[in-house]
Amino acid sequence: MPNSAPPRLATYFHVHLVSDSTGETLNAMARAVCARFENVLPIEHIYALVRSQRQLDRALGDIEEAPGIVLHTIVDDQLRAALEEGCRRMDMPCLPALDPLVAAMQRYLGAATTTRVGAHLRLDNDYFNRMDALNYAIGHDDGQGGQDLDQADVVLLGVSRTSKTPTCIYLAHRGIRAANVPLVPGRPLPEKLMTLKNALIVGLLISPDRLIQIRRNRLLSLKENRDTSYTEQEAVREEIIAARRLYERNNWPTIDVTRRSVEETAAAVLNLLHKGHGQVEVLG
Repeated sequence: MPNSAPPRLATYFHVHLVSDSTGETLNAMARAVCARFENVLPIEHIYALVRSQRQLDRALGDIEEAPGIVLHTIVDDQLRAALEEGCRRMDMPCLPALDPLVAAMQRYLGAATTTRVGAHLRLDNDYFNRMDALNYAIGHDDGQGGQDLDQADVVLLGVSRTSKTPTCIYLAHRGIRAANVPLVPGRPLPEKLMTLKNALIVGLLISPDRLIQIRRNRLLSLKENRDTSYTEQEAVREEIIAARRLYERNNWPTIDVTRRSVEETAAAVLNLLHKGHGQVEVLG
């Protein structure tokens, strides 16, 4: 019998994310890139709201103590030059994460870029629309505000533990007013749901085995050990069959969340909206 190769150990490395804003964009970019590599685990160091030389010096000191790759989105020319010079002295790669995309768009548009820090976070209508959508999602979570569903852009239906709440919160950050309604055996749906004209209603589906696993983990986290139909295989299967029949009867589009992350589920909902099932502007 041939000897099996030993498992490859994960490679750890330091990645320093320096931003003059919240750092969310930079963090998302770094994680997306690192996800392209197997067995590579970044140790993230995030320096947000770096807007003075003193703050930058503190970041450079930390970078020197933990050598690694430096990614930044610094807009100010002096701070950018100081960061890049500091990294050059330490012989560390320093990459302006947004520069290639900004340069390409600048060439295409023939327009100058702004040097205003945090320009994408301005308190404009988009910002307040997001906050309004977030308040709506919280106020219409798990069947709350059932008679106010006509103000929703999207209503998600699903049995318990199908990621309805986090998906609605994620959609809210894109300016989408999302409500969710749980499908509970023996509990009627809100009357308003059947008369909605403008909202996109989406049914969430999941495999019974995956749902049982999620529910069992949930009960363990609550230190709940009682036997219950909540995780009983036949009962769970019947719940999912009933949900599927409900969606088919009303011709509601469905999304299978068995192997989807919250982000992927939200992206599928946004795709349905873009296809014309809902009248709403999606914020970038």
